[in-house]
Amino acid sequence: MLSAEMNERLTCVDPGTPAGELLRRYWHPVATEAEITEETPKKRVRALGEDLVLYRDGQGRLGLVEEQCPHRSASLYYGFIEDDGLRCAYHGWKFDCTGKCIDMPFEPEDASIKDSVRQKAYSVQVLAGVIFAYLGPDPVPLLPRWDLLLREDGERKLYVLPKLECNWLQVMENSCDPAHTYYLHAHTLSLKGRGEQGSYYYRPIEKMNFQTIKENAWCGIRKQRIYGGEDAEEELGHPVLFPCILLSPQREHLVMHMRLPVDNTHTQIFRMQFTPNDDGKAQPQPNIIPMVRVPSLRDEDGEYHMNSFASHDAMAWETQGDVTDRSRENLGVTDQGIAQYRRLLREQIDLVEAGKEPHGVIRDEKINERIVIEVSTGQRRVAKELEAAK
Repeated sequence: MLSAEMNERLTCVDPGTPAGELLRRYWHPVATEAEITEETPKKRVRALGEDLVLYRDGQGRLGLVEEQCPHRSASLYYGFIEDDGLRCAYHGWKFDCTGKCIDMPFEPEDASIKDSVRQKAYSVQVLAGVIFAYLGPDPVPLLPRWDLLLREDGERKLYVLPKLECNWLQVMENSCDPAHTYYLHAHTLSLKGRGEQGSYYYRPIEKMNFQTIKENAWCGIRKQRIYGGEDAEEELGHPVLFPCILLSPQREHLVMHMRLPVDNTHTQIFRMQFTPNDDGKAQPQPNIIPMVRVPSLRDEDGEYHMNSFASHDAMAWETQGDVTDRSRENLGVTDQGIAQYRRLLREQIDLVEAGKEPHGVIRDEKINERIVIEVSTGQRRVAKELEAAK
C-alpha cells in the first residue's frame, strides 16, 4: 500500500509536482498527423495538466503553444492561421511556432513590449503519423526511434481511444500486471461467446517473472508468463517502456500503447498497430498513417459493454476511481511488476529532484538510430493457427 502523501507524489502531473517534473523530461503523444489538415489546422490539446493549442502554420510548420494569449488571456484556439504563425482573434497579436511575438498591431513600432512578450511554446516532432511533444526544460532530448515506428515490412494503423476518466498511473500499473489477462479478458470473452478472441490467455499460468531493465536507450519492466496445461509455453515476454508506453504482441499484430497523462484524472491512449507481412520485405507506406477513432467503450445505458479488451481495461481502470486510493490495497505475489514499476518511478523522481537526468532520456544519436526490442511471438502463431483452421 501507499500513503496518501506518496500516492500524490507519484500521480500528480501538474507543473512543479514531483511526477509532473519527471514526466516533462520525456516525449509524449499529443495528436495524430491525420488530425491536423488544411481543413482542421488547429486542435486543442491538454497534456500534463496544461491547456495548449496545436496548429500548422501556412508554411506547414507545427506549433504547440499555451492556449491563453499572454496579452489578455483570450483563447488562441480561435486565432487565425497565417503563413508565419498564429494570430490572436482578440487584438491580433501574432506568434510564431517558437512562441515569439512577431506582430503587435496598433502598438508603437519602437515599443519594447514586443521584444519581451513570449508565448509559452513546446517542441513538437512527427514520427509514424504521431505528433509528439516535449514539455520539459532545455536541452530537448532526442525523440526515441522505436523499431515499431520505423519498420516498413507491413501495414501500420493508428487508433485513438476514448479519453479515460482516470489517472495515468492506474493505466501503467495494469501494464505491469500479466495476471489480469486470464479473467478480465479471456474468461469474460469466453462467457460472452467470443472465446477465440482471448484464447491465447485462457491457459493456466504456472509462473510469472518480472525484471526491471535499465539500458542506454530505454528502461522499464519486462514481464513474462509461463503457461502450463496442454498448450504449455514459456513466453519471451514484453516490456513496459518507462514512463508511459506498453509494447505488446496482440494476435498477428505488434502494438505500441502510448499513454498521455492528460491531467491528474484523465488519460489518452494512442495505439500504434503494426502488422508484419509474411515475407519480411518492405512495402509502400502512406504519407499519412490512417487514424481510427475507437467508438465508445460503453453501451447505450452507459455501462461498459465488455466486448473488447479496451472496454475490459477501461472498466478495471476507471472503476478504481479518478485517482485510486492505494492506502487500501493489498498486493499479492503476482503484483511484483507493479511494485517494481513504483520503485522505478520513485527513483526517477528522486533523480530529477537531485538535478540529474532520469533513465530513458536519449541524447546519443547512435543509440537512437533504431531501438529494437524483442517480444513474444506466440500470439502471432496462435492467430495464424486459428485463421488456418477456419
